[in-house]
Amino acid sequence: MRVWLTFVLASAVTAAHAEMWKCIDADGNTRYTNVRADVKGCKPLNLDPVNTAPAPAAASRAQQPQQKPANFPSVDSETQKQRDAGRRKILEQELAQEQQQLDGAKKQLAEQQELRLGTEKNFARVEERLKPFEGRVKLHESNIESLKRELANIK
Repeated sequence: MRVWLTFVLASAVTAAHAEMWKCIDADGNTRYTNVRADVKGCKPLNLDPVNTAPAPAAASRAQQPQQKPANFPSVDSETQKQRDAGRRKILEQELAQEQQQLDGAKKQLAEQQELRLGTEKNFARVEERLKPFEGRVKLHESNIESLKRELANIK
């Protein structure tokens, strides 16, 4: 097992430091290659080894306490609770208004669905007339879902 691992690592090191050649053809086009079979008439390039630095240990970064700058604005927990309560109250009021508007939009849609006009000979015209009413219902339903998500996110 160790012999195999050593072989794999040794071949990876040679691949990382492969020889490179610069080739210029008769038309003046330049190409670079690392394939030995293609290097006839090419000049070898002397490349410095790649500079690498180890990444800092993740544990050492996690252990360091997060320091806030001295002038960093912050709010005490009681003030934040008051702000969250005010935000919740506003969102609940908006939710109640949206629910009322949804009920009204559904009522208008139902009235329009029952209404049959003499000028509408085919169903496509009925659908066209109902489309704005259906759009309002969908809009209010979407707004209600968004408000419920926001309410759920408040601590």
